[in-house]
Amino acid sequence: MPLLALPFPMIDPVLFSVGPFAIRWYALAYVGGLIGAWWMARRVAAAKEYWGGVSPMTPEHIDDLIVWAALGVVLGGRLGYVLFYNPAYYAAHPAEILVLWRGGMSFHGGFLGTILALLLFARSRGIPMLSMLDAAAIVTPIGLFLGRIANFINSELWGRVTDVPWAFVFPNGGPLPRHASQLYEGALEGIVLFSILVVMWRKGALKYPGMIGGMFVGGYGIARIVSEFFREPDAHIGFLTGGLTMGMLLSIPMLAVGFGAIWIARQRGAVTFDAPKKTNERA
Repeated sequence: MPLLALPFPMIDPVLFSVGPFAIRWYALAYVGGLIGAWWMARRVAAAKEYWGGVSPMTPEHIDDLIVWAALGVVLGGRLGYVLFYNPAYYAAHPAEILVLWRGGMSFHGGFLGTILALLLFARSRGIPMLSMLDAAAIVTPIGLFLGRIANFINSELWGRVTDVPWAFVFPNGGPLPRHASQLYEGALEGIVLFSILVVMWRKGALKYPGMIGGMFVGGYGIARIVSEFFREPDAHIGFLTGGLTMGMLLSIPMLAVGFGAIWIARQRGAVTFDAPKKTNERA
């Protein structure tokens, strides 16, 4: 092992197993992210003072939403990986698309799938769509952080070769020390972005529909592009034109969409919300 490298913590990706049934850290990251997001989103929905006195959704709406969001994350994440990162392989092996336990999820696909699920749910419950996206944006970094920690435990999505003293020699990343880009992403996409969004929430940004959602989209785009300078590109894709990576390419439009949403929200100004419909009422 090179002198300037930290010993990789050899944590078994499988927490425990009973016969053929195994509980993996990666699966726990998804479950923990959804539970954490549900708990935090209930607090956001219930905090009427940060919505200007009337919240457009109730904690009970969040209880119903969690199933929709879970389907959006999983189905969108898998479909995004298939289409964005390895379409040729899955075109030749379509049955492998359903083999989720072998890994292969895309944030950008999961992001689009979740957006669709949130919009459909908001429409079905009569909740303002932008406000629904704002509430979801505040809590999403919880899952992003846990997911990146699971990537690190799995020794996957590691970084580029480096000589920095905090590098790791990953078990399946070759003999050279590499950036722990999973931890960089967890810090930026999870801790930093979550902190910014919570501050905006506490400062009353929910009264400007689309502002927090825009900050999440643009902030994630910045965090992912920065992280991609340290992350090893997928072996079957490599570097694209101009030294870009697929992660960068998919994140660049997020900057325009995110900061465009912030500008529009500021131009529109604060709004007053109507009391939400109860969960047993139809829109």
